[in-house]
Amino acid sequence: MVKQEVVKDKLEQVLKWSTFIVVALSLYMIFIYAPRERIMGDIQRLFYYHLASAWVAFFAFFVVFVTSIIYLKKRDRISSAISLASAEIGVIFTTIVLITGPIWARPIWNRWWTWDPRLTTTLILWFIYLAYILIRLSAEDEKTGLLAAIFGIIGFINVPIVFMSIRWWRSIHPQVIEGGGSSINPLMLHTLFVSVAAFSLLYFYLLIKRVKVELLAEQIKEFKELLRKQCH
Repeated sequence: MVKQEVVKDKLEQVLKWSTFIVVALSLYMIFIYAPRERIMGDIQRLFYYHLASAWVAFFAFFVVFVTSIIYLKKRDRISSAISLASAEIGVIFTTIVLITGPIWARPIWNRWWTWDPRLTTTLILWFIYLAYILIRLSAEDEKTGLLAAIFGIIGFINVPIVFMSIRWWRSIHPQVIEGGGSSINPLMLHTLFVSVAAFSLLYFYLLIKRVKVELLAEQIKEFKELLRKQCH
């Protein structure tokens, strides 16, 4: 058991430093390696944060979807903790998407917000998983926990809707990856891939830390409940 904990700690340290290095590399590539966009200028550099955050948000909600299914089958503590942690991280990164998107698009659209299909469905996704977190945090019994898991599964339906929205409806949102490949400069594409890798590593590091906190909170809660019963 002690040996396993040591291995886990070493792997976590490797993940931490890998995240730091790749995030630092992504910053270099965003501000120095990637060329300045001809029309939008330096404001376009927000694109790398915007798309990478969207990827992490989608992946985080997929993790909620999978672990919620596992929880319905096993009723185990770890899947419930991962679901909550991943939803919280997903909401944070969706918030980044909703903030960086309008800032990036403002010079082109001449407004901060339009009810474009991609923007609208993303905002709905943010509300869905914010509601999931509220339900999950208010879960005092197994029934409410099951309700949260079901909500987490159903909520994931909106993720492919967000992704396909610019193909299904008329949209002014740019489509970076098209059927014939990418439409951006190769140096920009390299930068985008590194940014996605950096944000993905950051997601896993935050997930591990948040799950640890949640499991510790559950143990403290059980310990307090045990003390309360002994006192009575």
